[in-house]
Amino acid sequence: MKTLSIIIPCFNESKNLPLLLARFSEVIHRDDIEVILVDNGSIDGSSEVLSQLLPEYPFARSVRVDINQGYGYGILYGLRAAQGRFLGWTHADMQTDPQDVIRGLSILENSSSPERTYVKGKRYGRPFADSFFTVGMSLCTSLLLGTPFWDVNAQPNLFAKTFFETWESPPYDFSLDLYCYYKAVNSRLKIVRFEVLFGQRAYGSSHWNINWRAKIKFIKRTFNFTWKLRKRLHSKYQ
Repeated sequence: MKTLSIIIPCFNESKNLPLLLARFSEVIHRDDIEVILVDNGSIDGSSEVLSQLLPEYPFARSVRVDINQGYGYGILYGLRAAQGRFLGWTHADMQTDPQDVIRGLSILENSSSPERTYVKGKRYGRPFADSFFTVGMSLCTSLLLGTPFWDVNAQPNLFAKTFFETWESPPYDFSLDLYCYYKAVNSRLKIVRFEVLFGQRAYGSSHWNINWRAKIKFIKRTFNFTWKLRKRLHSKYQ
């Protein structure tokens, strides 16, 4: 059995895949960690790139989603294929260092109760506009749910497989980050945040953070999902 399965959703990340796997090979120094690359409906030749690269990296494997059904769907697809005692995910764009996953695992394993701990990054080094956007989203989410939430979309996320097995109807889009965070708080897990440097994408561009129109769309989608969580929380205590 693996100790950690780290899921990486990859949508049209063919240029980043060689860098990503090479960096993981530098930071993984144990054989109980698996990296699951989810080819999330890519149409840029990612499948071919993975077929060529994976034989060089025995710690990694891939699963394929034929038609992209959302960021969250790809992560969930990978989580269900995972073999680890602990699970998690991070991004493929190299904005966060794969070393952060190893740091997060160390925090999790050294926790007094690893099965009841949720480890999550906390970004620094971001552009002012993006940081301002995060502050606004965090305040909105915290007010609606009545509990402090900060930097919801920070990576990586790490937790026990037993926690994942309690999830009910998780979302298929970018709201999955909020769902996981909310679920951890609502389940009274110990929340541990650690700082991660958030840099520039190595190749390509964001699939959602393109302009203010895209940000507004993201805000609406997050608000709608947060409202659903609020209603679910209130109905639980009625």
